Amino acid sequence: MTPTELLTAALVVVGSFFLLVGTVGLLRLPDVYNRMHATSKAATLGAASILLAGYAWFGPDSIGLPSLVAILFLFLTAPTGSHMISRSAQKMGVPFWGKAEWPDDEEQPEGER
Repeated sequence: MTPTELLTAALVVVGSFFLLVGTVGLLRLPDVYNRMHATSKAATLGAASILLAGYAWFGPDSIGLPSLVAILFLFLTAPTGSHMISRSAQKMGVPFWGKAEWPDDEEQPEGER
């Protein structure tokens, strides 16, 4: 087995592990905020690892370069999407599981709302 094959296999295994962890978090965690956190972090790391495996396997001349671009877009869009989901859930009045609370809006300056 060549070093490229070993690196590619390791990245696919790591990516699959993180995607599995994200899926378990999606199924097991109690509310939308916890589920969103588990899936966004784990899915970002898992998908980035698998895309990096594509870059390692195909190299920069073929499909590898779009893999790097996909990683960049993933790192830009996943946190933004998670933030928008949590803000939407807050505005819809979705409660937290447990004792956690949003900070009071009256305590924040007008520009930070």
